[in-house]
Amino acid sequence: MAERRFQLYDTTLRDGTQQEGLAPTVEDKLAVARHLDAFGVGFIEGGWPGAIPRDTEFFRRARTELTLHNAELAAFGATRRPGTLVTTDPQVRALLEAETPVVTLVAKSHTRHVELALRTTLAENLAMIGSTVRHLVRAGRRVFVDAEHYFDGHLANREYALEVVRAAAEAGAEAVVLCDTNGGSLPDGIGAVVADTLTATGARLGIHCHDDSGCAVANTLAAVDAGADHVQGTAHGYGERCGNANLFTVAANLILKRGRTDVVPAERLREMAETGRAIGELTGVHAHPAAPYVGASAFAHKAGLHASALRVDPDLYQHIDPARVGNAMRTLVSDMGGRSSIELKARELGYEVSAGSEPVARAAARVKELEGRGYSFESADASFELLLLEELAGGGLEHSFEVDAWKVGVEERSGGEVRTEGSVRLRIDGTPLAATGTGNGPVNALDRALHQALDPFFPELARLELADYQVRVLGNGSGSAAAARVLITFTDGRRHWGTVGVDGNTVAASWRALLDAVRYVLLTERGADHRAGRRTDAAAAATAPAVAVAG
Repeated sequence: MAERRFQLYDTTLRDGTQQEGLAPTVEDKLAVARHLDAFGVGFIEGGWPGAIPRDTEFFRRARTELTLHNAELAAFGATRRPGTLVTTDPQVRALLEAETPVVTLVAKSHTRHVELALRTTLAENLAMIGSTVRHLVRAGRRVFVDAEHYFDGHLANREYALEVVRAAAEAGAEAVVLCDTNGGSLPDGIGAVVADTLTATGARLGIHCHDDSGCAVANTLAAVDAGADHVQGTAHGYGERCGNANLFTVAANLILKRGRTDVVPAERLREMAETGRAIGELTGVHAHPAAPYVGASAFAHKAGLHASALRVDPDLYQHIDPARVGNAMRTLVSDMGGRSSIELKARELGYEVSAGSEPVARAAARVKELEGRGYSFESADASFELLLLEELAGGGLEHSFEVDAWKVGVEERSGGEVRTEGSVRLRIDGTPLAATGTGNGPVNALDRALHQALDPFFPELARLELADYQVRVLGNGSGSAAAARVLITFTDGRRHWGTVGVDGNTVAASWRALLDAVRYVLLTERGADHRAGRRTDAAAAATAPAVAVAG
């Protein structure tokens, strides 16, 4: 028997992949497994070999391509079929052929499921569990048994549900995992059933919760409080229907709120937000912005009252230091905030300013005025920084180039081909310059025209790429005549930033956002040392733009 210690078990690659729209490749699954291992989970459930070809391929490649330093790999499958020998069951054979050190079996624990889904007797179901567990243990595998629909089964027939746990434990299962498969339980019910099962059987118990009642994390904590010491969950709560217990939220709560030191090491917890971002990139399903601990908005503050308090002590409106989970406090600039919000955001960007200073007062007034016209700076840090720099510089910036004119034309040719062409006329140090770009739309065409004109003079712009584009029609117009707000996210391969433009013409709004992105790069990279040296006073920051863009 392995040393008795808390077990954090991840099932992202099996149960998590049942989420609608989530279909990782084998390569993706291998990469996700590496991130989970680095985070420090104890077990990674890779899939169902023999039943799903992609999972069979995953385990085949994992033997030579996946080196785990902290976790053990688990294969998932079912008990033998009714009326068959475990030694001849092809699905059980596939579990052994996966060559994982751990096997997790799903077993029925609800009498109606045994009789209606398995179409067998209650006694045969117990025999299936016992013989399959013994067979795998004799083959040298660590075995966990997922008691499916356990909480509903316990309510329907307590004695039989307990017999399922005893059968698995007596056959050699290391832990019996009680599953709230329908996700409809509440914490008090979960705690009571786990406590009752532990008293009645003495078996080592685990917990696996779905989130259909919105209580998967709370239910998991209730089970741990009642004596379970094996916890299953998925990254970001991935899973079918409403998802599974969020592994990141559970781990952080156990460590930071329950004081457990045996979940993952504290230094790994400080990497949790980055682990979550990496897995979101691989799966294409990112954490909800408001997800606890790892969400982009988990420590974001918007209202002016909060901002004033945060200036005094960040802990007044934060339940933990975000650095403990690898996240960071963010200030959202909006018309709800005031000078305190502007000061906090400026400090976040590296400027030492005072809420009582005149530039901060002017910046706060401009934000309120612009947001009244439809602007939104919450996701447009680059546009806000340009606004701040203008006020720190006394109301004007000297830019590296000036725009004389721009235009876009769309032409549909014979055969249905649509051609979009954008052209710009600029001046650099007084010298006129013109360029044209073609693209699959007006924004793409203008973006290419700007690159065509400016990249030879400013090589750092070559890395600038448009990563996301969003348009929202504002409510201050009528139908197609309404104004539009365009939010664009850019990347240079290392970092992301957002810009915003508003205009009655959607293309003009897009142009303003594009222009902000280019000017932001030039202001922050062409000699502007506030990124590396972080200005220590408003006067120094105000002089940076003129120095940065004089040439």
